[in-house]
Amino acid sequence: QVQLVESGGGLVQAGGSLRLSCTASGRTFSSYAMGWFRQAPGKEREFVAAISWSGRSTYYADSVKGRFTISRDNAKNTVWLQMNSLKPEDTAVYYCAADVSVVVTTQISEYDYWGQGTQVTVSS
Repeated sequence: QVQLVESGGGLVQAGGSLRLSCTASGRTFSSYAMGWFRQAPGKEREFVAAISWSGRSTYYADSVKGRFTISRDNAKNTVWLQMNSLKPEDTAVYYCAADVSVVVTTQISEYDYWGQGTQVTVSS
C-alpha cells in the first residue's frame, strides 16, 4: 500500500507561481512512475505531467508545457510540480498519483494510488 500526501496548493494571482509537493510512504517509491492530474469543477480529471521512476523521462499536457515542471527526489520519496505563469484556467484540485507498473503513462486508468488532492486557485 502506498499513501500519497499533496501540499503546496493555494490562491495565487495570474502570472504567479506555486510549487506542489507529493510525499509518498513506502520503500518502493523509487520504482514507481509518478503523475500529476487535475480536476476543475464540472470537468473530468485530466493529465498534467508525469515522470519516470528515474526522473530521466518527463511528459506534459500541451496546456502546461513550458510553464510547469515535474521533478522527483527518490531519497526523499517526493515528487514536485513547479507551476509558473499560472492562468485562471489552471484552477483545479491537483492530485498526485503513483503507477506501480514502472512504465510512465499519461493514462489516468493506469495509476494505482492517489493522493487526496490540493486546491489551486488562480485569480485574474
